[in-house]
Amino acid sequence: MKKLSLLIAAGAGYVLGTRAGQERYEQIKTQATKAWNNPKVQETVDGVQSQAKQTGADVGHKVGETVANAAGDVKSKVTDRGSEDQPYPSAPSGPSSL
Repeated sequence: MKKLSLLIAAGAGYVLGTRAGQERYEQIKTQATKAWNNPKVQETVDGVQSQAKQTGADVGHKVGETVANAAGDVKSKVTDRGSEDQPYPSAPSGPSSL
Protein backbone atom coordinates (compact mmCIF):
# COMPACT_ATOMS: atom_id res chain seq x y z
CA MET A 1 0.00 0.00 0.00
CA LYS A 2 2.90 2.37 0.77
CA LYS A 3 4.46 1.66 -2.63
CA LEU A 4 1.18 2.44 -4.39
CA SER A 5 0.88 5.74 -2.50
CA LEU A 6 4.45 6.61 -3.40
CA LEU A 7 3.86 5.84 -7.08
CA ILE A 8 0.67 7.92 -7.16
CA ALA A 9 2.41 10.84 -5.46
CA ALA A 10 5.38 10.59 -7.81
CA GLY A 11 3.08 10.43 -10.84
CA ALA A 12 1.09 13.47 -9.68
CA GLY A 13 4.28 15.39 -9.00
CA TYR A 14 5.63 14.52 -12.43
CA VAL A 15 2.43 15.62 -14.21
CA LEU A 16 2.18 18.88 -12.28
CA GLY A 17 5.90 19.56 -12.73
CA THR A 18 5.82 19.02 -16.47
CA ARG A 19 2.81 21.29 -16.86
CA ALA A 20 4.51 24.04 -14.86
CA GLY A 21 7.71 23.45 -16.82
CA GLN A 22 5.88 23.70 -20.14
CA GLU A 23 4.23 26.98 -19.10
CA ARG A 24 7.58 28.46 -18.07
CA TYR A 25 9.17 27.24 -21.30
CA GLU A 26 6.43 28.97 -23.31
CA GLN A 27 6.98 32.21 -21.35
CA ILE A 28 10.72 32.12 -22.02
CA LYS A 29 10.15 31.30 -25.69
CA THR A 30 7.72 34.22 -26.07
CA GLN A 31 10.16 36.66 -24.46
CA ALA A 32 13.05 35.41 -26.59
CA THR A 33 10.96 35.81 -29.77
CA LYS A 34 10.02 39.36 -28.77
CA ALA A 35 13.68 40.21 -28.11
CA TRP A 36 14.83 38.67 -31.41
CA ASN A 37 12.23 40.60 -33.40
CA ASN A 38 13.17 43.90 -31.77
CA PRO A 39 14.25 46.34 -34.53
CA LYS A 40 17.43 47.33 -32.65
CA VAL A 41 18.45 43.67 -32.31
CA GLN A 42 17.79 43.03 -35.99
CA GLU A 43 19.76 46.16 -36.95
CA THR A 44 22.73 44.87 -34.94
CA VAL A 45 22.42 41.38 -36.45
CA ASP A 46 22.38 42.84 -39.97
CA GLY A 47 25.48 44.93 -39.20
CA VAL A 48 27.38 41.96 -37.83
CA GLN A 49 26.41 39.80 -40.83
CA SER A 50 27.58 42.47 -43.27
CA GLN A 51 30.88 42.87 -41.45
CA ALA A 52 31.41 39.10 -41.35
CA LYS A 53 30.76 38.81 -45.10
CA GLN A 54 33.21 41.61 -45.87
CA THR A 55 35.87 40.18 -43.58
CA GLY A 56 35.43 36.74 -45.12
CA ALA A 57 35.81 38.15 -48.62
CA ASP A 58 38.95 40.08 -47.61
CA VAL A 59 40.52 37.03 -45.97
CA GLY A 60 39.67 34.87 -48.98
CA HIS A 61 41.31 37.38 -51.32
CA LYS A 62 44.47 37.53 -49.19
CA VAL A 63 44.67 33.73 -48.98
CA GLY A 64 44.33 33.52 -52.76
CA GLU A 65 47.15 36.03 -53.24
CA THR A 66 49.38 34.19 -50.77
CA VAL A 67 48.78 30.85 -52.47
CA ALA A 68 49.48 32.35 -55.89
CA ASN A 69 52.72 33.92 -54.64
CA ALA A 70 53.82 30.69 -52.99
CA ALA A 71 53.07 28.72 -56.14
CA GLY A 72 55.12 31.21 -58.17
CA ASP A 73 58.03 30.94 -55.73
CA VAL A 74 57.96 27.14 -55.85
CA LYS A 75 57.74 27.13 -59.63
CA SER A 76 60.68 29.51 -59.98
CA LYS A 77 62.78 27.45 -57.56
CA VAL A 78 61.97 24.24 -59.38
CA THR A 79 62.70 25.87 -62.73
CA ASP A 80 65.99 27.32 -61.44
CA ARG A 81 66.96 23.94 -60.01
CA GLY A 82 66.07 22.16 -63.21
CA SER A 83 68.61 24.21 -65.16
CA GLU A 84 71.45 23.25 -62.82
CA ASP A 85 73.23 19.92 -62.92
CA GLN A 86 73.35 19.67 -59.12
CA PRO A 87 71.13 17.23 -57.25
CA TYR A 88 68.46 18.55 -54.91
CA PRO A 89 69.65 19.05 -51.33
CA SER A 90 68.41 16.60 -48.74
CA ALA A 91 65.70 17.63 -46.33
CA PRO A 92 66.96 19.28 -43.14
CA SER A 93 67.01 17.09 -40.08
CA GLY A 94 65.46 18.03 -36.76
CA PRO A 95 62.38 20.11 -35.99
CA SER A 96 61.59 22.93 -38.34
CA SER A 97 60.91 26.41 -37.02
CA LEU A 98 57.93 27.94 -38.80
